[in-house]
Amino acid sequence: MRFASLGSGSKGNATLIQEGDTCLLIDSGFSLRELERRLARLGLTADQITAVLVTHEHGDHIGGVGPLARKHGMPVWTTRGTMAGGQLGRLPDWRPIDVHEPLAIGNLAVQAYPVPHDAREPCQFVFGNGDVRLGLLTDAGGITAHIVERLDGVAALILECNHDETLLAEGPYPPALKARVGGRFGHLSNAQAAELLTRIDTGALQHVIAAHLSEQNNTAQHARAALSTALGCHADWIGVADQANGFDWRAL
Repeated sequence: MRFASLGSGSKGNATLIQEGDTCLLIDSGFSLRELERRLARLGLTADQITAVLVTHEHGDHIGGVGPLARKHGMPVWTTRGTMAGGQLGRLPDWRPIDVHEPLAIGNLAVQAYPVPHDAREPCQFVFGNGDVRLGLLTDAGGITAHIVERLDGVAALILECNHDETLLAEGPYPPALKARVGGRFGHLSNAQAAELLTRIDTGALQHVIAAHLSEQNNTAQHARAALSTALGCHADWIGVADQANGFDWRAL
């Protein structure tokens, strides 16, 4: 199994998970043209995508999903709440996600799980190939016991480090936006992400990627410092997904 990011942040998000000829795209907050450009950088074309999975209906995650699905006729999996929001428009092949039931899509086992975020029915995912599991957690306002259970023992983790709490408090956002970002249904801080790492079994971890970093309220150095301290590893071992380039293929 291998995985990569096409870009991560408030201006657009898209993640790829591939096992053999199964390639899943999680979210697409980029225009169709921009998505195709970013896929080419990783050696893929849009018609190689097996299906799209959507975490929630915010624009930086779904802006390009509808055009991609309509052009290529690929299935799109979302929760019923996400679909009911109407932002995705007409889809040629919509399939519902039940966050309490596992999915099998091609060569990949997929388990969705609910997260606290200010969307209609947001979820995140764990992917497996029968040998190893990869966890994805972004766009969550806090760490729940269920999140801990789902991510326990994963071999790779793409983990939101949206903001440093001090930088957010002292930064340029208006008070209402600061309250939203740092609230129970907002985004994970570096400290919250680090706390998660202390609550799960990390013995199998081969990769940790800090993702969805705020360009105003965080830095790669802050995120790396928080996660590496929690893991007791060198800061350079922590990967970072950025807005412009995401991160290149990593293998499990």
